[in-house]
Amino acid sequence: MALTKEIAIDQITVTENGIVLVREVTRIMEDGNEISKQYHRTSFVPASDVSAQPQNVQDICNVAWTPEVISTYQAQQTANRLGV
Repeated sequence: MALTKEIAIDQITVTENGIVLVREVTRIMEDGNEISKQYHRTSFVPASDVSAQPQNVQDICNVAWTPEVISTYQAQQTANRLGV
């Protein structure tokens, strides 16, 4: 009986306002059969530091976060803080 633990990013989603949602799955395998699965979710707002994230997450953020997306997101956040 061999138990192994596999961790992978199984879902990356970009929302309308540029937020990148990442889902990571952790699987416990016994002799090649999945016996347990758990999810962990993380989100990144435009212009976040994603340098510690896996390369596929960095690549998607770099494509999604155009200067226009970043400035629009920041303007929305400022307007929300001001109650506009």
